[in-house]
Amino acid sequence: MKQITAAVLLIMFSLFLSGCEGDQQKNEGNLKLWYRQPAIAWEEAMPVGNGRIGAMVFGDPLHEKLQLNEESIWAGSKINNNNPSALKALPLLQKALFESRYKDALKLADENLLGTPPNIRSYQPLGDLSIDYDWSSTPENYYRELDLSTGIAMTQFTIGGKKITEEVFASSPDNIIVVRIFSPDGLPLSASFKMTRSRDAIIKAEGNSKLRLTGQIIDLDDPKSGPGGAHMKFAGELRVSSEGGTIAASDDVITVKQAVEIFARLTAATDYNINLLDFDRSVDPEANCNTILDKTEGKTSEHLRQSHLDEYQKMFDRVSLSFGTDTLTSKPTDERLTAVKNGGTDNGLAALYFQYGRYLLMSSSRNPAVLPANLQGIWNREMNAPWNADFHTNINLQMNYWPAEVCNLPETSEKLVSFMEKLVVPGTVTAREMYGAEGWTIHHLTDPFGRTGVADGVWGITPMNGPWMTFPVYEHYLFSGDTSFLRDKAYPLMKGTAEFVLGFLVESPEGYLVTNPSHSPENNFRDSKTGEVSALTYAATTDVEVVNALFDNCIEAAAILNTDNAFSDKLKEVKKRLPPVRINSKGVIQEWINDYDEPEPGHRHMSHLLGLYPLSQFTAETPDLYRAAEATIERRLSFGGGHTGWSRAWIVSLFARLQNGTKAYENLLALLRKSTLPNLFDTHPPFQIDGNFGGTAGIAEMLLQSHNKVIHLLPAIPREWDRGEVIGLCARGGFVIDMKWENNKLLEARIRSEKGGNCSLDYDGKSQDITLKAGQAKTINF
Repeated sequence: MKQITAAVLLIMFSLFLSGCEGDQQKNEGNLKLWYRQPAIAWEEAMPVGNGRIGAMVFGDPLHEKLQLNEESIWAGSKINNNNPSALKALPLLQKALFESRYKDALKLADENLLGTPPNIRSYQPLGDLSIDYDWSSTPENYYRELDLSTGIAMTQFTIGGKKITEEVFASSPDNIIVVRIFSPDGLPLSASFKMTRSRDAIIKAEGNSKLRLTGQIIDLDDPKSGPGGAHMKFAGELRVSSEGGTIAASDDVITVKQAVEIFARLTAATDYNINLLDFDRSVDPEANCNTILDKTEGKTSEHLRQSHLDEYQKMFDRVSLSFGTDTLTSKPTDERLTAVKNGGTDNGLAALYFQYGRYLLMSSSRNPAVLPANLQGIWNREMNAPWNADFHTNINLQMNYWPAEVCNLPETSEKLVSFMEKLVVPGTVTAREMYGAEGWTIHHLTDPFGRTGVADGVWGITPMNGPWMTFPVYEHYLFSGDTSFLRDKAYPLMKGTAEFVLGFLVESPEGYLVTNPSHSPENNFRDSKTGEVSALTYAATTDVEVVNALFDNCIEAAAILNTDNAFSDKLKEVKKRLPPVRINSKGVIQEWINDYDEPEPGHRHMSHLLGLYPLSQFTAETPDLYRAAEATIERRLSFGGGHTGWSRAWIVSLFARLQNGTKAYENLLALLRKSTLPNLFDTHPPFQIDGNFGGTAGIAEMLLQSHNKVIHLLPAIPREWDRGEVIGLCARGGFVIDMKWENNKLLEARIRSEKGGNCSLDYDGKSQDITLKAGQAKTINF
């Protein structure tokens, strides 16, 4: 039977489900997403990635599809979008905001600060790889999985009782995607391979076993997005080989007949140069693809598989998590998720979701990548993606890296650090041209071309997003204790943006030093005196928290490095003149400089709670703010807050910081029930990966916290997680923690020091101090 439609196939699968049970023993353990049917929708496909290139694997046994991505295939070009009128209009805008003339301020900002152009263009897919199989009978006994322990997506089924296996993985050491198709039972294999892209590309066969895709993004002129033209060049190359059988190519199709095994290698490249934040015509994408694949010639599929596993498992296996025995591994992942959505609970699914977030971060942000994970990681099927799949810097890019350090994946944050270093160059131009300040900053989004001016609308006037983006950079130091990294990378970034803040702060009518203009990300307020609604103000609370944290980090780092005493003294003096964080008349953290009304009290952003998490400004040692932070979350939720995936994920960590395991767990369940797709991708909606990363970070925060120089063990454990074990979580100061608990009580904890030093451990209100040498570990029984 040569052709069977997807609809008919699904009906046939339903007839053969009883034959799948023999394979279900594959699912021992809780590290597999698995399904009884192929993906029909993109949100059901399995993601693989090596940081730079990725694929969504549908697992169709007749017409297989791999939707392909390469991290730097972006429309657009390098543009200085700083509004040339900004600096001249800035004093007028500041005066209007100080005088509560919001309509005047909006007009000034819209005409003089909004970027020229205001929009960026989108991240785009490379294309699709189609594999059309030629079987003699209907596929039966269908099964597909993504094994997080190996990073391999596998599809299995039988033809006439003989097993067929397809494996797909993205190799970091070899910089390729590998597809291996074989029959352990010796069934001859026949299939045709084709690459497609909907526009801006040509695909042709070379010889008998190569397909080459070459293209260049052609952008149309758009006053909102920038000039048109022939922009990013890109290429993809597929090489197919077989054991036995024949291979032939015709036009844009490679056909394999009667093979024992089929083995395909694919890679992609562009002419993007991150050092220029631009495309570079000296870079040849086709030649780079050829070079990458030439290096794999002569390597067997098993050799490539093993080199992938050696690199992948060295990272992934650092952390394990279980909440007791997972008794539901014989149930498909989509059915488990549906049961949770229908009101059930599933601790094994929560553990799987945690590890899936680690997997996604590894797969979208490690070598050989040069860019950080974007709003969709690296996986995108749209030519014009939602929010352009950009680097959104008013919570989302930061959230992407919340799990990086605590979940023992520090290599992933190196991609963010490198990107931030490159953004200093255009960010310095923005600071000078828009605000007349030294140092550097960015606003609420950027792209691979280093856009740092104001984007989208006046809600993009968030000049404290540059300072905010230094926090994950400093976290990398706090967890590692690497003073070379602090001296060479983190501190220069922090000091540069602190210099911008010093030049940007102005005196308010109340006598404070404040940010102006200022904005609490994407939210508005209503001034009860005038009745006007405005996005812009001065000294929004999030800005106060960001500036305090930035200055504190700089002061601490300078002391560690024994440098810049005068600069630190200046920061200390300026800190004294910042406005306080206030509690308003409703008993919640005040979001703006005054106690304004909220047109949308259930807003998805909760930026005035940065001080609770990921910062540590609101703690039990500041009880009034601590209680007000909890009241703030409850108020947001009572008005429908947390309705987007990433927002709900943030709430998990916020409640964890409040050491409220019950509420953290309730919101983790809400994340799974309301904002999780069949393949466990987070949905805003639509798909947005930050919720996955935020959810993983939230689970880690429930198990371990290490802010303010105290390591808290099981600080927010819910009663539903009455027993469990976690190995390999990281704490600030270079410590690695293992824990085992039963009946909601910690049995033992093992603390290992990577660099040597002191730590203070806290469990259940009891503390003890421990001193360890580098490489030394200590086990404590409770």
